[in-house]
Amino acid sequence: MSPQGPDTLDPTVRLTQDWVDELADRLGWSSRRATLLLLRTVLTELRARLPPGDMARLSGHLPLLLRGMFYEGWHPATPQVRDSASDGFERAVEARLGPLRGWRGQAEIAAVFSMLTVRLPSAEVRRLRRALPQTTRDFWPPDTRTPPHR
Repeated sequence: MSPQGPDTLDPTVRLTQDWVDELADRLGWSSRRATLLLLRTVLTELRARLPPGDMARLSGHLPLLLRGMFYEGWHPATPQVRDSASDGFERAVEARLGPLRGWRGQAEIAAVFSMLTVRLPSAEVRRLRRALPQTTRDFWPPDTRTPPHR
């Protein structure tokens, strides 16, 4: 056991920090706190728009700490959000964030989705994109990775 706690926590803390640092680099932000807040908020709004099976598959690819944040406050009886307005996802993220220095909207959401595209398996990215309402899917850039040859 490490002096800070069980050895099992150290890897998930490091992995979560790696995700946050990568997103901060993509955003050009210096604040890890603001970056984590954005990541958590986008994941929460994604959760609200995904069917339960897709939520569970996505959460299985998240670092343990992010997985906990992803499910925090979730109630299974809450109906899935179906945005009808093209800016519904962006407005929902902005409302959860509150005033955040550096927030530009679509660019930050796209940065989170770009990071997820790199961090998640390609098949999972395709599944998530198909499961999301079109108005949310529009924020997600296409996966440009080359599929492996068989």
